[in-house]
Amino acid sequence: MEAKALAKYIRISPRKVKPIADLVRGKSVDEAKAILKFTPRKGAKALLKVLESAVANAENNFDMNADELFVSEVYANQGPSMKRFKAGSMGRANPILHRTSHIGVVVKEK
Repeated sequence: MEAKALAKYIRISPRKVKPIADLVRGKSVDEAKAILKFTPRKGAKALLKVLESAVANAENNFDMNADELFVSEVYANQGPSMKRFKAGSMGRANPILHRTSHIGVVVKEK
C-alpha cells in the first residue's frame, strides 16, 4: 500500500531540489522530516510540505500507521518555464527562463 502527494508548478529549479530529495529518499518519515527541517535551502521547505501532505493522505485515505511509514520515492521533475526578456547591450533582448518544478513524494509502510 502506498500514498502519494504531488506539488506542481513550484517556483524553484529542479536542479536545486534534486540534491535535497536525495537526502531523504529511503528514510523513515520522522527522520526525513528532521532532515528537511534543518536543511537551510529553499527547496527543503517545499519538499517538507509535500512530505507532510503524503503522510496525511496515508493516514486519512488509506488508514496507514504514520509511525511505520518510510519515503519510497521522491522526485523533482521539470515543469514549464516562464519566459521573460531583459534589455541587453546594443538594443538587444536577452531571454530569462524562470524554471518551475513538479515535486512528488510516495510513502509506503514497512
